[in-house]
Amino acid sequence: MSVAPIIRHEPAPETFRTQPHNLDAEQALLGAVLVNNDAYYRVSDFLKPEHFFEDIHRRIFQVTADLIRTGKLATPITLKTFLGDADLGGMTIPQYLARLAAEATTIINAEQYGRTIYDLAMRRSLIGIGEEIVNVAYDAPVEMNPRAQIEEAERKLYQIAETGRYDGGFQRFEIAAKLAIDMAANAYQRDGKLSGVATGLSDVDRKMGGLQPSDLIIVAGRPGMGKTSLATNIAFNIAKAWEGEREAGGHIKTTNGGIVGFFSLEMSAEQLATRVIAEQSGVSSSRIRRGDIREDEFTRIADVARDLQTLPFYIDQTGGITIAQLTARARRLKRQKGLDLLVIDYIQLLSGSSKRGDNRVQEITEITTGLKALAKELNVPIIALSQLSRQVESRDDKRPQLSDLRESGSIEQDADVVVFVYREEYYLANKKPREGTEEFFKWEADMNAAHGKAEIIIGKQRHGPTGTVDVQFDAEVTRFTNLASEDNLPERFE
Repeated sequence: MSVAPIIRHEPAPETFRTQPHNLDAEQALLGAVLVNNDAYYRVSDFLKPEHFFEDIHRRIFQVTADLIRTGKLATPITLKTFLGDADLGGMTIPQYLARLAAEATTIINAEQYGRTIYDLAMRRSLIGIGEEIVNVAYDAPVEMNPRAQIEEAERKLYQIAETGRYDGGFQRFEIAAKLAIDMAANAYQRDGKLSGVATGLSDVDRKMGGLQPSDLIIVAGRPGMGKTSLATNIAFNIAKAWEGEREAGGHIKTTNGGIVGFFSLEMSAEQLATRVIAEQSGVSSSRIRRGDIREDEFTRIADVARDLQTLPFYIDQTGGITIAQLTARARRLKRQKGLDLLVIDYIQLLSGSSKRGDNRVQEITEITTGLKALAKELNVPIIALSQLSRQVESRDDKRPQLSDLRESGSIEQDADVVVFVYREEYYLANKKPREGTEEFFKWEADMNAAHGKAEIIIGKQRHGPTGTVDVQFDAEVTRFTNLASEDNLPERFE
């Protein structure tokens, strides 16, 4: 039986519109909960007091929730002690509670009523955001950047979308098992038979199974080790391998490789593009900038640049952005173009949403926690580059360790994978002894052994082994490639 609205509002003038609400649904739900407290658990994971339109309904639901959570019974008798007194259209609060319980409908419909109340609250929130956008746009101060207003509006819209969702909670194990089987089937069909996105470095992929969705992957190293080069190599390889198929609803599903978003907080987009062109053409970026290139090299550069134009590789070169701005832009890219990998170069150039200049450790904690949450929300791997502390330089063995991660233990804590880049050749080159000495000949032998090689050290991995992977590194064009092993070398002829 439908409950007629007890609380009435005077009709508004025609020039005003009443915000969307449904008093019948609110009363029906509250009545069902008061008659049978089990109804509360059908809506408690998504419905909050602020979702109710009527103030008295908010108060009733809040007190009811407090009583039930403390193991007490919520009935009209137990509630009236906490609600005070008021005139509700000629009725007292005890009379109103009794009326709600007396005209309550079945508990079966409680969840549907809750969803109706929640959806109407979302619509009211959207109306509020729309009004705020209009008012701020009209009265914005001179120093306010319209871009900042857009990003703030996006943040609020996503906050509405993510709070109070009623599609979470427990699920049957068979659903999780089906997802695991689907992951294995996708891995079988993908290049390299990997469950994650292939990096293009086969030995790294074998160790990690590719880049896994929702993982936060930290790539760390001292200056000169090549961490940015590793990130750009992986990003290019994934974008180049991208293949997709159009599904029934018009959405394009990635079947191989991926769509890449790259936040270049240090280098400009032009510098990043020059580096990628150098990596792929085999002509060093310094020679490209000087114009010191032959005709055949220019042809190679032009061919690579033409290929780059067709790749799903998107660059944001804005420096000094906050984690909130980065999150909003990543969501926008996912919505508009799609997204399978996000790269941030690098963490220490981000700032927190609030100014915490006096506590950088807390700020880094906010950033890494935000990046991990973003990876889970977008269900894509995020590669975030990080600096290492100077204590590496004071050790004889300069291979980095987890304790070397700069400024915050939260980087190690929030990361699913921590990868270090280490090049022995870089350190040896700075320790060249005087020629002709015994130390020089030993140094020369060490340099020859280390030349063109780098180590990818997996210091942490939640779902796989740790260890070191040797790779090839061409310092002139800053390119990482697979290291040829004796088993894979071409047959030798005497």
